[in-house]
Order: sequence, then C-alpha cells, then structure tokens
Amino acid sequence: MAVTRAIFSKSKILKTQQNLNQPPTLSIWKEYIPPERDHETLKLSHPILQVLESSNPTLNQFNQIHTQLIILGIFQNSLVSSRVIKKLCSSPHLVSHAFTVFSLLDQPDAFHCNTIIKSCVNFNKPGIGLKFYYENMFAKCISPNHYTFPLLAKICAEMGCVEQGEKTHSRILKFGFESDLFARNTLIHMYSCFRRIKDARKLFDDASFDHSDIVTWNSMIVGYVKNGEVSVARRLFDEMPERDIVSWNSMIAGYTGVGDMKCAEEIFDRMPVRDVVSWNSMIDGYAKLGSVSAALNLFDRMSKRNVVTWNMILALHIRIKSYEECLRLFDRMMIAQGTDVEPNEATLVSVLTAITNLGSLERGILVHSYIKENERIKPDILLSTTILTMYSKCGAMELAREVFNEMEERNVVSWNSMIMGYGTHGHGEKALEMFLEMEKNGPMPNDATFICVLSACTHSGMVLEGLRYFKVMQKVYKIEPKVEHYGCMIDLLGRAGLVKDSEELIQMMPMKAGPALWGALLSSCQIHSNSELGELVGKKLIKLEPNNAGAYVLLSNIYAMAGKWVDVEKVRKMMEEKGLQKDSGFSLINLVSPNDTCK
Repeated sequence: MAVTRAIFSKSKILKTQQNLNQPPTLSIWKEYIPPERDHETLKLSHPILQVLESSNPTLNQFNQIHTQLIILGIFQNSLVSSRVIKKLCSSPHLVSHAFTVFSLLDQPDAFHCNTIIKSCVNFNKPGIGLKFYYENMFAKCISPNHYTFPLLAKICAEMGCVEQGEKTHSRILKFGFESDLFARNTLIHMYSCFRRIKDARKLFDDASFDHSDIVTWNSMIVGYVKNGEVSVARRLFDEMPERDIVSWNSMIAGYTGVGDMKCAEEIFDRMPVRDVVSWNSMIDGYAKLGSVSAALNLFDRMSKRNVVTWNMILALHIRIKSYEECLRLFDRMMIAQGTDVEPNEATLVSVLTAITNLGSLERGILVHSYIKENERIKPDILLSTTILTMYSKCGAMELAREVFNEMEERNVVSWNSMIMGYGTHGHGEKALEMFLEMEKNGPMPNDATFICVLSACTHSGMVLEGLRYFKVMQKVYKIEPKVEHYGCMIDLLGRAGLVKDSEELIQMMPMKAGPALWGALLSSCQIHSNSELGELVGKKLIKLEPNNAGAYVLLSNIYAMAGKWVDVEKVRKMMEEKGLQKDSGFSLINLVSPNDTCK
C-alpha cells in the first residue's frame, strides 16, 4: 500500500496524465490553473480538490489526484497539502498512506503533524502517533502549536506512559502553552489516568490560570471517580457553578462503580435531563449487584435504547442463566433494529452463549450466517471462539473445525474448545491429535487444556494415554493437578473397571476429596459389580452428603446387586425418615419448528 517517491518520476507522471485525460473513473480535470493566476484562492478552489473532498476515492484514484496536484505545482502549498492529508486521515483504509504523502512534503508544519497524530488516536493506534511525533515533529524541529501537546497527553494517558507524559507537560511549559485551557484540561485527565490525582488537583487549583470551563470541572470530577474518591468528586460536583449532562453522568458512574445505588438513584432522580448513558449507568450498577428486577425495571422504562443497553441486559440474562429469555430479548432487539441498536460483536457473544447452553444448533447456524452476511460485523477472537464453542458443544465438529481453520488468530481457549469438543463426542484420537498440533503450532497448554485432554481419554476409554498425559502435565509442563484433573483420572480408571486403582488415587490426592469424586467412584463400583468397595464408598458418601438422595439410591443398588435385601430395606427406610425421594429421570429436547428463525 505504501507509495514511494519513485511513483512520481517523470515517466510515471506523464503516463498518469494520459490516463487522466481520458478518465475512466474520475472526471475532475476540467481546467488547469494558468501560471499567472496561481494564487491561493484558485489553488483551493481547483476542481481536483473539490472532488477529493466530496468523494471517497480508492488508493488508486487518490494516487491519480495526488500526481495531478504535483503536475500542477500546487501540492507543496501548505493549505493544499493539509487538505490532502486531512482527507487521507479521515479514512481507516487510507490513513497509512498519509505517512507516505507526509514524507514528500518539503516543509511540513504543525497542522500536517497534528492531523496524522489525531488520526492515530481516532483509529486506536496511539503508539504509532507517539512514534510519529518523535521521529518527525521532534527530530525535525517542526514547531508545535497549541493542539499538538494535548494530543500527546491524551496518547500518554491511554498508554500509561508516565515518563512521556511528564515530558509533554514540560514541553507545554517550555513552549508557553501553560495558560491554554485545552492543554490544562488534557493534563488533568492525563494525571488522573496515571493515578496521580494530587498533580491533577494542583493543575485544577493553580492560581496562575485565571479561567476554567465546565470541561475543567468535569475532568477533575472524572479523575476523582477513576481513582475511587467518589466522596471528593461529590463535593466538587456540589461546588460546580454550572453542570452539564457529563457532570451528572460522571457522578452516577462513580456511585454505581462503588456499588452505592442509593446515592446513584438520588443523582439520577435529580437530573434535569437524562440521556441513554444515564440510564445505562444505572442498569449496569444494578446488574453488577445482582439486582435483576431493578435493572429490568429501568430497561422497560427507557424510551430510547442503544446497543450498549441491549448488550448489558442480554449479558445479565446470561449471568443468571436465563438463556431462553436472552434469545427472546434478542428477537425484540432485531425487531427494533435501527442505527443505535444494530447488533455488534458483544451482542452476538451473549446470544451464541445462550444458544450453546440450550443446544440449539439450528439457531446457532442462523446466527452464524447472519454474522457472515453482515460486513459491519468483524469477528474478533472472542466472537470466533464463541462460534466454534457453540458448534463443538452441539456436536457439529466439522463446522467447528471450519471456523477454527478460518480464524486469523487463536488463543488457548480456541484450542481447548476444539479438544473438548472432539473428546466429549467420542473422538478421542482426534482430540489428542489436536493437542499435538497445539504443542507444535499453538499457544502453551494450560491446566484447562489438560482437563480437556483427560476428559477426552475418559470418554474414549483411553486409559494408557490418560495416565501418560497426567504425568506429562506435571513433569513437562510443571502444572500441579487440581481436583478437576484428579476427577478425570478417577472417572477414567473407574469406567475401565480399575476401581481399586481409582480408590487408591483418591487416597493419594494432596487435597481432600469431595462428594463428586466419591460419587464417581461409587458409580463405577455399581457398573463393575464391586459391592465390597461400593458399600464402603457409599457409606462415606452418605456421611459427606446426608441429604443426597442419589447416594442412597446407588448404595441401595449395590446392596441389591450383592443380594443384601435387608440392607436394601434399611437404606430405603433411611430415605423415608429423611424425606428424600429420587428425582425422576428426564431428557431435555430442544424442539425447533421450521418457522423458528433468528429475526
């Protein structure tokens, strides 16, 4: 994408000029500026510049425009080149080309530099903006203006560059911008982000500044809120000569952040005007405290919602495991779809999580199709992993593998999901192949990875492999087994009929075995008719969980298997005395009608 000076060689320019005389894409060369009329007004009103600013040219089209500006001899004019760079910096697809165009300038100025630095901030590349400043503006002694250092201070705040932030403050003083209100407000914000609230307050209180605006007050209040000093922020809020919506919302965010919903409600109720941010902050506060009804009540009262509102309420239903209601709300969101409520990546993560837990493969496929057809949605690593997890948990491993293969970036969760998916659905060998591939080309396996591997061995009855990876985990990867790893091994040995080995492993564990492990062993004893060990384990389990009906039933079955009918009756009588009753078995089948589509 980069363009070098060579593109503007004489032969290239002549060739480009020929193309422009017969333009297939842009008709912008209606007249040239005669040398005697080459003054500022005509330069800026030239049709080439007018088309540049009124269109969204491709890189190839822009190169034609740029070349023509060089031919006309007006590109090096500061005002013309500024407009060219400004246009490039307005597009994420062309912004990198602005660096090349900048390098062609004979006398770049502060406006050129500021425009590029600002674009780096806007397009979430602050580090590149800071590097550009030092390699170009600072190194080449280009004089800054009062917009330059606030941009740098903002970058330092975002990146946490304390040393560079201090240097920026020093340069503000050196160049005489200490009285600039914009610079002071940005410095207050910067020091607040550095958690140096005293330095921020010193700037706020500095007597050398004879004026401040509402942004100054808001910056200081937000600084206190960020640093957890909500009570100090409130005192400052009460002293404000005037307040705007940012002032009120900052205080609400402060109180909801520390869980003080009573004070948040007081501020919310006093607000002269509320916007969607005000409502969202309150909903978020109630959701964090688990006050579901209060959050839903606010949601229902809102006259206008944005995508953040919907995302919070969908995530809340995922947190409380209300998966069907989550999907119903998503349907409402799609019906109310507009500029502010179009689903984004966060929306779809919640929706796919609900679908995964409901096992609704058909609906998952529909949502995935929606993602692929919507160019606005760019699946990041979280969304892509959520999609493949949905497929793997629903047993559609071929579809999961397709998603996995298409991912540009994968993390350990992505690999674990694939290993667990293959293992859970009986493809133990594929699960282990996936693990070997992970060792070669993927991230470092973690403790969750080995839970997936051991679980795969358990579901496929691969005892020797399970024992080997249990040792590999400890000796090669230095991962100490947790109770989940022991649980997998106990289940693996028990299913294979090695109940005695399974019992010995429980006794060797460095941590105390809980009811889940003893229950797994008891189940293995029943499957493999080991009534002697089963009786001991059953009594231990009942001691650990005296109100667990399942433990009594398993022990009763083991007695029956051994023909100990008196003991069977004793166990049943114990259940009656405790009022315990075995739950009837049931299966959950998710019925999806042909008309059940994701709107």
